[in-house]
Amino acid sequence: MSSINLTDLSDEQLVHRELQLERELIHANFANRGNNLDDNSVLGKLRKDIARARTAQRTRELSSGVRTNSLRDQHRSSFKPTTGGAAEGAKGFLKGIAEKISGDDDA
Repeated sequence: MSSINLTDLSDEQLVHRELQLERELIHANFANRGNNLDDNSVLGKLRKDIARARTAQRTRELSSGVRTNSLRDQHRSSFKPTTGGAAEGAKGFLKGIAEKISGDDDA
């Protein structure tokens, strides 16, 4: 994701994008540790995209004269995670783990 795309997003969309990227990074880390990740470069790309989003947030905070992480605090509660990226096809993090442990595919 380039910084041009980040400047087009609203404050809320920018925070939601960062939070979604963090979720994807967590799922990619789990996949990597389980040797299920095909492309390890995804981890670095996700980290860099998160850093770009945080930099854009901080730039907006500085230009508005508000405190650090105020955008994140303001919009975090409205975030609804979406399925996609590394988490595609997941039925929920804990439910997926419970199914693997129990061996039930229909739960």
